[in-house]
Amino acid sequence: MTNSATHDALERLLQRFLRDELPNLSPSERAAVESQFEDRFRNLVDSSTTATGYSFPNLIGFGPEGVKPFDDLPYPRLRADFDESVTPSQIHAAAELYFIYQSERMKVFQVVDVLRRLFAHGRMKIQRGPGARGLYILEKWKPLRYSRRDRMIAYRRVFNYGSMPAPQGAVVNRNFHFQFVAFNSALAQYFRDLVIAEVVRGSSEIADRPFGTIATVQRLGTDLRYAVDRASYGNVLALAQEVGNYLQECMELLDAPDIKKSFDAMTKWDVIEAVSIRHLGGMAELSQRAKMADAGRRILQFIASNDFKSGLDPDLFRSEAKPIASQAEAWIAAYRLTEEGRRFPGVNRNLRWALGLGDRTAPARISA
Repeated sequence: MTNSATHDALERLLQRFLRDELPNLSPSERAAVESQFEDRFRNLVDSSTTATGYSFPNLIGFGPEGVKPFDDLPYPRLRADFDESVTPSQIHAAAELYFIYQSERMKVFQVVDVLRRLFAHGRMKIQRGPGARGLYILEKWKPLRYSRRDRMIAYRRVFNYGSMPAPQGAVVNRNFHFQFVAFNSALAQYFRDLVIAEVVRGSSEIADRPFGTIATVQRLGTDLRYAVDRASYGNVLALAQEVGNYLQECMELLDAPDIKKSFDAMTKWDVIEAVSIRHLGGMAELSQRAKMADAGRRILQFIASNDFKSGLDPDLFRSEAKPIASQAEAWIAAYRLTEEGRRFPGVNRNLRWALGLGDRTAPARISA
């Protein structure tokens, strides 16, 4: 049983050992020893503390020995497990849903519906090719059970995108877009500051911390993963799985040679563009949305798999986050070229903008 006196003694022993031994170690060895001894100390205290439920009865006098002095009571071990209370599979489903949403903005599902209608009405000169067979199968079996309304409700719940009213009592992630933009901006800014630090100091080996701090990135990432997790209950996982597979079939269908030939198209994106212009009132932002879909999905997958541990070594954080920083830069570059992203104030002012403290007032509902 570890009481308060024992806990304090262990703290003093650890501090004395570090003061005596750390000056004799190199900087790299010193960082490794600090981390190992901190983890070892926590494990030692946890393993020597009695099970929960024994100390409180003793404290109030209900234990077998009556009321005990404070010094004889076990030291309370209050575990901070909030950051671990999310369900990664739900956030992964939200990542796929984000990709699906951007495809929805590119009018992929509407284009396929137009092709099915044109095929049924005999207004496309195809009959025996793989595209004709794919349209026949879609028309006959109608594999997608989740309608456009179902998808719009899911986008509203998880991302607060669109104008579809959320079901009564459902959790709506109203701050997703602000948090997502702020996270991407903070991650991009961190690596920009790192480059500046290396240029100014002349070497990446001098002072291993850049001008920026990883605390902002970790805080935004933790808040974002928690908000996405609490808003993605219900059918989001099933919807992302089903609609994701349907979207894959749609993209393969649009790439069929007979369908591309009927629209004088070279690629499936040319088909989407031609059908959108002729039948859907204009082309969507294909280039920007395609990049936002891919980069946004990878960023959310990174957030789902990362626990954003506060004591993480800066070098380890950089190695893990560097590929995602490139995706964040790509997402910001594409977002700023969309209609909604033109008012984005830029990376340097992102936090004030995300918190509503900037010069511009953001709308309550965002379609990004």
